[in-house]
Amino acid sequence: MSGSGPDRWGERLPRTLGLTSAIAVLIGTTIGSGIFRVPATIAHQLHAPGPVLLAWILGGLISLCGALTIAELAAAMPRSGGVFAYLLEAFGPLPGFLFGWAELTIVRPCALASIATIFSEYLGYFFPLTPSTARVVAVVAIACVALINYSGVGRAAAVMNVMTTLKYGALAALACLAFTAGSGNKAHFLPLCNQSCEWPLLVSALIPILYTYDGWGNLSYVSGEIKDPQRTLPLALILGTVAIIVIYLIVNTAFIYLVPLPEMAHSNLIAATAAQRIGLFGGFGGAAISAVVLISTFSGLNGSIMTGPRILFAMAERGLLFKSVARISPRFATPSVAIWLAAGLGALYASQNDFAQLASKFILGSWPFFALAVAGVFVLRRTRPDLARPYRTWGYPVVPVVFIVVSIGMTANALWTDPVNTSLTFAIIAAGLPLYYLLRHRRALAAQQS
Repeated sequence: MSGSGPDRWGERLPRTLGLTSAIAVLIGTTIGSGIFRVPATIAHQLHAPGPVLLAWILGGLISLCGALTIAELAAAMPRSGGVFAYLLEAFGPLPGFLFGWAELTIVRPCALASIATIFSEYLGYFFPLTPSTARVVAVVAIACVALINYSGVGRAAAVMNVMTTLKYGALAALACLAFTAGSGNKAHFLPLCNQSCEWPLLVSALIPILYTYDGWGNLSYVSGEIKDPQRTLPLALILGTVAIIVIYLIVNTAFIYLVPLPEMAHSNLIAATAAQRIGLFGGFGGAAISAVVLISTFSGLNGSIMTGPRILFAMAERGLLFKSVARISPRFATPSVAIWLAAGLGALYASQNDFAQLASKFILGSWPFFALAVAGVFVLRRTRPDLARPYRTWGYPVVPVVFIVVSIGMTANALWTDPVNTSLTFAIIAAGLPLYYLLRHRRALAAQQS
């Protein structure tokens, strides 16, 4: 398949992923460790059940605004790299390159290192690990998942389907048991709101919540391998995002039912605290939650390696990265060099424990580009009216505007509250400029010589 010509959208990778796999990719890459940690942070910030649940709803709706908009671009341009392809078409090569550079140097390796580190930490619940051994386990986990993805997108998708089903099912089961076999109390929801509920606090709480929803856009990166993409991609983006909103609301309601907010605010491992109050688990609540987190993080790791390298592959295809990165394995029809490049950097970062601890601070690197991609809907409707659009954004233009405004607000908040790490993130992105102009100069020379 890798030796055949490109399809009508210009893709060389085989289109083998159906709707079920596409939804599994979206859910699997979005639900990671955040849902097991962030609820305690939100409880500490908002103090009342009503605002807590409202914040999770608002975060979900904002993410849905992004998904509803990106779906239009995905259906119109089902290309590998997703957001990279949209930026390239709407704004030219420089924003597209910087997005890919951010993915290469910050977002993807940091995400891989962070997820793999959490995986190894929870594996330590069952097999005690020293800090150095935990780093080795994290590196090995990345290598194993990279091998799965290198050996075929079908195998990676099969693993994703199983792991995502287990993860989603485990969270739903945890919530069900909380209401039926737990020692919860409806009084934990009273009073629903109090006088300390203020909009600035609610807006501040949205920041960590939106990080737990971050990942829905990753599905666009594998657009070049989705079957019947003009129908499948919009459905998967919308249905998958809605499924995440639903499970997050159910799980948070279950947590509040089992653990009163004042106590939740001081329980960083809120899922384990809640599980200990489910009688059916007996004394094995911690083990049960650790197993769920292992499944969740392994699924997230697989999804991250399944999606991120497609950006690097797409960049190389378009001449914005070294040509070798666009190599497709003749045996497995996968972007082999891109997969191992992303995995290698992730493993390098995971081996540096301090950097892994900082990983979450750098994830902001993708948000400005998501906002720019969403803005691309406005640009392309004006510059490419001829572009086939089998799906058009629901609620246009309000829906994309909401997402853009929130993304700008998140970036501004990060600059205000964490200026050092945020400035460093943007400095690393800007450091890609010399490479961009070097590659452009090489392309110009090659064109002259030909």
